[in-house]
Amino acid sequence: MRCGDLTKSVYMYIHLDMRTETPEKKHIEALFDLPCACQDLRRATRVVTRIYDQELAKAGIEITQFGLLTALDLTAEANQKRLSAGFAMDSTTLTRTLRLMLKQGWIRARRGKDKRERLFSLTRAGRRQLASAQLYWEVAQRRLRKELGDAGWTSMKQVVSQITEASLAA
Repeated sequence: MRCGDLTKSVYMYIHLDMRTETPEKKHIEALFDLPCACQDLRRATRVVTRIYDQELAKAGIEITQFGLLTALDLTAEANQKRLSAGFAMDSTTLTRTLRLMLKQGWIRARRGKDKRERLFSLTRAGRRQLASAQLYWEVAQRRLRKELGDAGWTSMKQVVSQITEASLAA
């Protein structure tokens, strides 16, 4: 078609896929309907952990380490039994994480009253690591809170506390 020649028509066909299926929606639809509370909760914690670890990786830390640094910041000093109870965490898992954090120089350990007891506290490097990770942790918090909404966030916090307490009592 030449410029000025209006006697010929040109047709262009465009196909637009207007389905609203996003990658996130595909993942949601792929989830199994699990009859087991334990498997449902483990799946939820894996997904939530992934959100926090994605953000905290930018500060070179994982959510488990961030939680322990936060606990030690709040308590100033705690033994392994107290940390294990406070997180309802297996002592073996806690030992591995504490060992890594000692190696990183984020925490220090000293002997307690009992020769077997070790008391853990933050080092200056640990405080710096906690401070640098704080912003990334807040981004993860906002991401999850945005998806849940204020009411969902409040409800989730209450239900998780209730499940934790009920499970400890069971």
